[in-house]
Amino acid sequence: MPDLRVIISGGGTGGHIFPAIAIANAVKKLNPSTEFLFVGAKGKMEMEKVPAAGYKIVGLWISGIQRSLQPSNLMFPFKVVSSLAKALKIVLKFKPHVAIGVGGYASGPLLYAANLANIPTLIQEQNSYPGITNRILAKKANKICVAYENLSTYFPKDKLMLTGNPVRENVIDIKGKKEKGLKYFGISSGKPTILVVGGSQGARSINIAINEGLQLLSDDGVQVIWQCGKHYYKKAIDSVGNSQNPNIKVYEFITRMDLAYAVADIVVSRAGASTVSELCIIGKPSILVPLPTAAEDHQTKNCIELVKKEAAILVKDHESKEKLVDQMLMLTNDENKKRSLSQNITKLALRDSADKIAKEVLLLAKVD
Repeated sequence: MPDLRVIISGGGTGGHIFPAIAIANAVKKLNPSTEFLFVGAKGKMEMEKVPAAGYKIVGLWISGIQRSLQPSNLMFPFKVVSSLAKALKIVLKFKPHVAIGVGGYASGPLLYAANLANIPTLIQEQNSYPGITNRILAKKANKICVAYENLSTYFPKDKLMLTGNPVRENVIDIKGKKEKGLKYFGISSGKPTILVVGGSQGARSINIAINEGLQLLSDDGVQVIWQCGKHYYKKAIDSVGNSQNPNIKVYEFITRMDLAYAVADIVVSRAGASTVSELCIIGKPSILVPLPTAAEDHQTKNCIELVKKEAAILVKDHESKEKLVDQMLMLTNDENKKRSLSQNITKLALRDSADKIAKEVLLLAKVD
C-alpha cells in the first residue's frame, strides 16, 4: 500500500471525537500504512480520548465565544491568530495528503490552513443544521459527507455525499445480548425497561424529571436504567434509596452501552448527532429531550427531522419536569406506538458510514 498521511481535526464532545476515531480506523483498515495526526483543542476531551484510541494528537489554543459577556471573550481574536499560525505550521511539517474536519473548535483553523497549503479537505457534518464554521469551510472543501438529506441549502450540491454518521461499532452490536444485559444490570425480563441517558456528563433537566417522577415510575412497575452523570450521582442514589424502589438502577456512567441498548424497550436521551445515529441503527422507540444551549440549537433541529417522520417523540427541555415521565409511561403502555416508532426510526438508519467516508478519503488522496 502507498504511504498516506491524514490529519483529522475537531473534537470538544464525544459526538465529534468518536466519529473522528471511527473514520481513522476505517481508513487504516483500507490502508494499514496510513500515518495519522489528530488536531484538537487544548484542555478538551479529545486530548485524552484520542491517545487512548492509539492515535497521536496535538492541541491548538482555541475555544468558542461565550454567549454571555465574559472577560474570556477578549482573548478570542488572539486565540484565532495563534491557532491559525500553529495549524499552518502543523500542516507544512506533516504534509498530509488529506485533511478531515469533524466539527469542534480545532476544525476551523486546521482546515483553513490546509486550504492555504492546497491540501484536499473533507468535512464530516453530523447534524441536520450545519454550524457556521462548516458553512464557511464548505466553500473550499473538496467533499462534504452528511448524515441528513436536503442540506444543499447550506452546502454546494456537487460536493455533498450522504454517508450518515460514523458510530461506535461496539455500542450498536446488540444482537443476542439481551439475556446478558438483564444479568449485567440485575433486572427482570418480565417488566418494561427504560434506558435514560443524558450524555457522558448527564443532563440536568432529564435528571430532575426522573427524580421528581420516581413515585410514578415505581407505581407503574417499570424498570429504569438511569445514567445520571458524575455531578448528579449522589443525589440520584439518595433519592432512589429513599424511595426504596429496586427497579431503578442508577449509574454515574454506563460502560457497557451495548448491553443497555439491548435490554431497553424505550430510550430517553438528548438528541446529539451520534446518539441519533445510534438510535436509528438499533431501532429503539425513543423520547428525545434536545439540549437547548447546543450550538445554533442543532439538537432540536436533529430531533424535528425525526419527529417529521414519526420516528421519535420530542419533549422540550423546559417542559421535561412536567411532561417527560408522563410521556415515558404513556409510551410504555402503548404497544402500537412503540412498534411504529421503532419501524420508522429504523428506516432512517445509514450504515457503514465510516467505511464510505474512508473510501472518499482515499479518492481525495489519489490512493487506490
